[in-house]
Amino acid sequence: MLKKNSLYTLVNLHYLKDLIAFRMTHEKTHLMFDFEASEGLQEDVQKFKDITKSSIANTAKKCAVESMGTFYLCSTVALAVPLAGNMAPLAIGLSLMIMIYAFGHLSGAHFNPAVTLAVFLRGGMDYLTAICYVLAQLVGGFLAAILQRIIIENIFDDDTTSGYPAIPDNVPPGIALIVEIVYTFALAIVVLNVASLKSQAGKPNHFYGLAIGMTVTVGAYAAGGISGGAFNPAVGTALPAIHGVGDDIWVYWLGPCIGAAAAAGFFRLTVDAKELEKKSN
Repeated sequence: MLKKNSLYTLVNLHYLKDLIAFRMTHEKTHLMFDFEASEGLQEDVQKFKDITKSSIANTAKKCAVESMGTFYLCSTVALAVPLAGNMAPLAIGLSLMIMIYAFGHLSGAHFNPAVTLAVFLRGGMDYLTAICYVLAQLVGGFLAAILQRIIIENIFDDDTTSGYPAIPDNVPPGIALIVEIVYTFALAIVVLNVASLKSQAGKPNHFYGLAIGMTVTVGAYAAGGISGGAFNPAVGTALPAIHGVGDDIWVYWLGPCIGAAAAAGFFRLTVDAKELEKKSN
């Protein structure tokens, strides 16, 4: 009986030993799995941080460029309108052309919330970047408006002010609105067709800045005496607002935005379908 019990005890001890060994192996494997999973998770988190940091830095660079280009465009409007007389539209168009050639490869050189809207509706950018662009453009516009007003007021002793778009008293707002729609449509459709085509990516394109700048020049000469010739909500907001004038600002937002949206729709209807395909990851 004693031997039987002893044998039973040895069997139990052997079983217990195997059980402990199995548990230890299992726990070790489990701990190794958790550790490896933790390393993988840390790597993924770090990659996400790196991508996010790179994306933010890239967007910030683009926004800085958009702000700078809009600053020079608005500065030219503010100074050329009171000082350049009939040559003001040409100066404005050339200013836009120069900034496009300078910064087009960095941000696309919109310098105009309406153009940004057209590019967004065309499928050329995400909505968060579009919002950042518009804010940057408004910042550049207001900085230009403030600085150029100070410059003009320190040069002239009379009532000369820095220039800004305004609807003449004899023009109904509805007519001005139509003109802003028509010429912003022209501007946006030119931008979409000469500067946003995927088929032209990487190919030499030496005319797009001239085409866009001259479109603004044509619009300013043709319609400046009717609507004020803004075709740009940043120009039509910052420059009048700094003088305390705001009655026409709604025209300079509604008209260009309608024109830009119409241009994006027309572009999508007429362009090659391949231009509208999303990039595959």
